[in-house]
Amino acid sequence: MKRDLDLIVGALVAITIATMLLVVFPYAQLADISPPKGLKPYTATQARGRLVYIREGCLYCHSQQPRDADLGPDTARGWGRVSVPADYVYDRPPLLGTMRTGPDLFNIGARQPSSDWQLAHLYQPRAVSPGSIMPGYPYLFRVGEPGKDDVVVNLPEAFRPSGGKVIATKDALDLVEYMKGLDHTYPITDEELSATGGLE
Repeated sequence: MKRDLDLIVGALVAITIATMLLVVFPYAQLADISPPKGLKPYTATQARGRLVYIREGCLYCHSQQPRDADLGPDTARGWGRVSVPADYVYDRPPLLGTMRTGPDLFNIGARQPSSDWQLAHLYQPRAVSPGSIMPGYPYLFRVGEPGKDDVVVNLPEAFRPSGGKVIATKDALDLVEYMKGLDHTYPITDEELSATGGLE
């Protein structure tokens, strides 16, 4: 009986320590962070696109956190400056990602601001990025005759389907607006960088 009690008490102590270290202390450390001057809240369209990004599992292959130069060549790859916690003030939850199967998307809106490119890439990645291993998302589009308000995807001839033009759905358009909104090229202060040491 005493052994069972020792085991239960030990487990509760371990859970308490882990909760303090992994939840309470980080929350207290980051609770008072305010957004950088250049960071804007998501528009309604971008927020809907963010939900599509989550639903389609984009975060499983793409990160949104350029790392310090000591941890990898992210800056040399053109992915932007190291990220800091203040960059994620409007992200609930932050979509940091853990894999780098595809490039980091922290600044994809600055690197590739073209809606035409983004839509073509979503429909068939190899149409604009030969050799890409990313899957296409043709179900975010429809093929047919466009109406006056429809957005037609410009594809190279080899990738155009027969039977009509490729038309972007609302989900595709919202996702592209979210991607274009991923632009963290605004400056951060030395205080913001040194206070947190960046996200590593």
